[in-house]
Amino acid sequence: MATQPATIPDPITYLDHAAAAGRAYKQRLLDALDLRPEHVALDIGCGPGTDLPAMAERAAEVIGVDVDPAMVDEARRRTAHLRVDVREGDAHALPLPDRGVDRARVDRVLHQVADPAAVLVELRRVLRPGGRAVLAQPDWETLAIDPGAVATNLAVNRFVCDRVMLHPVVGRQLARLATTAGLTVTSIEGDVQLLHDFDTADELLGLTRNAHRAVHAGRITRPAADTWLAELAEGPFLAAFTLFRVTVSAG
Repeated sequence: MATQPATIPDPITYLDHAAAAGRAYKQRLLDALDLRPEHVALDIGCGPGTDLPAMAERAAEVIGVDVDPAMVDEARRRTAHLRVDVREGDAHALPLPDRGVDRARVDRVLHQVADPAAVLVELRRVLRPGGRAVLAQPDWETLAIDPGAVATNLAVNRFVCDRVMLHPVVGRQLARLATTAGLTVTSIEGDVQLLHDFDTADELLGLTRNAHRAVHAGRITRPAADTWLAELAEGPFLAAFTLFRVTVSAG
């Protein structure tokens, strides 16, 4: 029986589920920020505010910025009782003054902005001298999936990198782009993110919907897509990809 196309998930629900799946690396990001009671901290691309409460526990003031009005409204609702200021704004033109932030995080944002390099220049502008930021970004070319025909795995992922993601390999480029923006790279680390459950991976990675998109684009045949998805669902299942974490400072 042919599989049915997956619907596009609700963006807020999707981000909440992605945050739950990435809880361990998010804690490492928070620790790397080294937030202190006197700091002003910024979350660029804060989404529905998932990470703002944890930042507010450690910093004097937390600012969240997101371009999506629905995300801003939800983040404000979730943080109304905290010392958090959520602002609608573009990461390319942050609604903040020069050198007003001690700490900043940019988590899984740069693959979807128009110009990652320009966002990092903006980050450099708002960081105070001696300020610190942490950047986290998957490298989507590293996605590996089992079971399923290797040729279909590769074809679907190649389609995603070519047609779905604006900047699929920006994870590996973080350190270079940050250096070009005038930031000093102090550490480069990588986490291998593992997913063992097909339903979770299907939601977070869009396996079904992207396979059907690849069929529509002529990258794979419908029978190949149906066979691949059936094998993934039958399992045992594994998906893995590399997420790069880069810590930078402002001079």
